[in-house]
Amino acid sequence: MENKGEILKKVYLVYFVLVLLGLAILGKAAYIQFVEGDEWREKAKKLSIRYENIEATRGNILAADGSLLAASVPVFELRIDAGNTHFEDDFYFENVDSLAWHLSNHFRDRSKKEYLELLVKGRKQNNRYLLLKRNLTYEDLKKVRKFPIFRLGKYKGGLIFQSKYRRELPFKYLAFRTIGWDKEGTENDIGLEGAYSQLLEGESGQRLMQRIANGVWRPLNEENEIEPRNGYDIVTTIDINIQDVAEDALMRQLIANEADHGCVVLMEVKTGYIVAIANLGKNKEGVYEEKYNYAIGESSEPGSTFKLASLLAALDDGLISLNDTVDTQGGAVKFANRTMKDSHHGGYGRISVRRAFELSSNVGISKSIHNAYKDKPQQFIDKLYAMRLNQPLGLDITGEGHPGIKDTKNKYWSKVSLPWMSIGYEVAITPLQTLAFYNAVANNGVLVKPLLVREIRSAGEVIDTFEPVVLSQSITKKTESIAMARSLLEGVVEKGTATHLKNPVYKIAGKTGTAQIAQDNAGYNKSNYKASFVGYFPAEDPKYSMIVVINKPSKGVYYGGSIAGPVFKEVADKVYSTRLDITPRINDTLINRPQLFASGNSKELITLFKSVNASVPGNLDEGDWIACRKLNEVTETKAIEISEGIIPDVKGMGARDAFYLLESTGIKVQVTGKGKVRKQSIPAGTKVVKGSTCVIELG
Repeated sequence: MENKGEILKKVYLVYFVLVLLGLAILGKAAYIQFVEGDEWREKAKKLSIRYENIEATRGNILAADGSLLAASVPVFELRIDAGNTHFEDDFYFENVDSLAWHLSNHFRDRSKKEYLELLVKGRKQNNRYLLLKRNLTYEDLKKVRKFPIFRLGKYKGGLIFQSKYRRELPFKYLAFRTIGWDKEGTENDIGLEGAYSQLLEGESGQRLMQRIANGVWRPLNEENEIEPRNGYDIVTTIDINIQDVAEDALMRQLIANEADHGCVVLMEVKTGYIVAIANLGKNKEGVYEEKYNYAIGESSEPGSTFKLASLLAALDDGLISLNDTVDTQGGAVKFANRTMKDSHHGGYGRISVRRAFELSSNVGISKSIHNAYKDKPQQFIDKLYAMRLNQPLGLDITGEGHPGIKDTKNKYWSKVSLPWMSIGYEVAITPLQTLAFYNAVANNGVLVKPLLVREIRSAGEVIDTFEPVVLSQSITKKTESIAMARSLLEGVVEKGTATHLKNPVYKIAGKTGTAQIAQDNAGYNKSNYKASFVGYFPAEDPKYSMIVVINKPSKGVYYGGSIAGPVFKEVADKVYSTRLDITPRINDTLINRPQLFASGNSKELITLFKSVNASVPGNLDEGDWIACRKLNEVTETKAIEISEGIIPDVKGMGARDAFYLLESTGIKVQVTGKGKVRKQSIPAGTKVVKGSTCVIELG
């Protein structure tokens, strides 16, 4: 046995070791506290505090008049600091029943009992960031702030809300594919949203967040926030009223002919600004919607609208005269092993090249071009290339189809390629590319790039403008070639395949197109057509160009003039009746009429009287809106009463003034006829009923 001394030694040794170990622990603790303390405290802070991005408000996309086409609407997430120490448990539980009732009654997504259980549980668990509701509107938020407990305010009432933004289209599907979208995390961004995403999205800010129980993060305080820079606004070239008419006219024609899809594009001749662009196609349920931008992306055989390019090439090369004659050979001619036919059975006999174009004779045009270029087909192709028909337009938005115009070295070139290409087959081009070419003819040969954006704005201030872009100063060598081409297009409407577009008020120039659509490797299907009309107006001084294309009509009518022409006319009429820059002045014969002959804005009426060298009535300045009569050689004027909520008297006014006054009351307007307002379907003095439509009859 060990003696007592030895045992005591071992005990003292153990105590000594323990003391040393304790001192070492205390030393390490002191070292961590005073030497490494700042480092560890910073690490702990990083685990419980972090910065989170604050989403910038995405910029708006606006129509030319400032109407919203796409906007970011704030939505809110509602939470409560159920563990808030600013109120006692007694206060919370006395008022939480009433809060639950208000939440249930307002949102109607949960019962009062369910909200109460959620709120009580949140208090017991000391949940400092309890989620109550997502996607509140600002109107919701204003009401919620008045609810029990919440009415104490942000801190004392434990009210927490965070804003996010949801993209809204006020006009729903109007120009939907052109407006497009920018989907986060994908490359499938289209339209203006995709093309101008960097400008629209702005720059994110930062908010300091603190981690609380259960891994939930909440804002620490507003003082630590770095404000985001909101995105810029994009002002487009689109006229929302013309856009509406274009889509409506296209829709009705698609339905009437049970067509598969179609498009309309209206463009300013000088600038290339696109005023309207509509694309409609059938979905799986058979309903028409904007599911694809056919005008920009669908590159296919254009058919007869391409004949203008063919003749313009030969005219500019001096190989053809419009007075040359061509034998249409009974409506059929054979090139190599393939027969070219006219739609008119029996042909047109021997006719001039001009008449062949007006009647859209396949035989006449193909023979003329074949005779001109059969020994030098590459010269024809080079001429088309010189007119930039083989190049894309370089649009700002994605998805432009590439034009396909092969040359003689192409492996698919054959003995029939030249005549078939001359009438718009064995080539591919998009509707917008076709329109740009016709627009160049209207613009005296100057080819401009189609544009969809006018300005970039920040908080209402213009920071950038988009001026017209000239792609080619002239698509021809000779100016007289353009003049001849324009005379051809006028002839189509005056005495050719589009005479139903002829009207006494303004002249339209253009070309009909009817093309069979190739079915991949199955050849052409005689029941599968594409109808089109492309042109400009007024013909003598072109301001606007337009193309209408309707694919696969299935009601037996498939000619471009019969299907696409009416849509063109309806949109052109709307433009003509509402846009001052192309409306002709009233001539002085109106001054001598003994009935109501002029009504409208007094300043403009004074300008009118002076422009026709007529004396200005002495009391013409008595009001903003005036009606004028000339009875018994005396011109009488009377102020037109304009009262809020009351339909004004627009009889005697031009369509533009009538539209302005009636639409400013909040009603819709439809117009029929030409001239000045003769009748209005809603009598003057009637109370305005929002959403109603007033039909004004011109004559």
